[in-house]
Amino acid sequence: MAGPSGGARKPAPAAAPAGLRVPDPPAWWRTLRADPPVPIRLALGAALVGAILLLWWFVTHGPPVERIISPSRLPSPYEVLRSFGPLREHVFEGVMATLERVLAGVGLAAVTGVGLGVLAGTNRGFGSAVAPLVIFLRSIPMGGLLPLFVMAFSTGESMKAMFIFFALVPFVFSDTVKAISIVPARYIETAQTLGASNRQILRKVLVPLALPDIVTSLRFQFGLALGYVMISEAIGTTSGLGFMLNINERLGKTEQNYALLFVIALLAFTIDFVIRFFQRGIFQWRRDL
Repeated sequence: MAGPSGGARKPAPAAAPAGLRVPDPPAWWRTLRADPPVPIRLALGAALVGAILLLWWFVTHGPPVERIISPSRLPSPYEVLRSFGPLREHVFEGVMATLERVLAGVGLAAVTGVGLGVLAGTNRGFGSAVAPLVIFLRSIPMGGLLPLFVMAFSTGESMKAMFIFFALVPFVFSDTVKAISIVPARYIETAQTLGASNRQILRKVLVPLALPDIVTSLRFQFGLALGYVMISEAIGTTSGLGFMLNINERLGKTEQNYALLFVIALLAFTIDFVIRFFQRGIFQWRRDL
């Protein structure tokens, strides 16, 4: 039948049978890998933190002789909070010294590991050649090698940077190889169909698509670097958070060490937040970051 304008009239959509309706999607807690709403996520995180603080208070409240856990092992939350006062004079200097060493070590590991990882991910022969060395560096306990680093680099800043570098570079390398390897083959085939050379495919396809995962790997390496730098700062240094932890342990200032642990955790969280903020802004097509 023709419409008012003379054209064919579109058929009206069929009405749903009586009593039938489109089912609602299942709730997030019944769906695999579904994210809860933001308010619920924040509430769940706050609830867990609150439960841990409540348990901490319960086992450390009261006079020292009546506590479930001795204050020499676990001070109360108030004692830890109070210890931030004496730390204020030196904690900023310690954070800056530690951060400088971490940035130096992670920077060296990023340049070397990403460069070699891209080469190994695109040239399987090179990857096979360096695989035994990478497996060795990933498997050996780096803390046991610290005396060797002291012998090779003395106890200066170069020793700390190289210690972090050797601890992280095999992981950066392996994650880069994996990021290059999981780039879908259809992108490479499309580029080859358009006449792109191997160098162009590397520069314009493989590296850009693998870069978000490489940056994610580097985010995680900062957390590892903060752990390794604490080990290196216990030897031959007069600054840094690791040095402060070592001195407080010798003086029996347990509550100040717990306060420093909160400072280290806050530093790690801040670094991760900043990198992730820029990562999401640069790689907007990756919704999983």
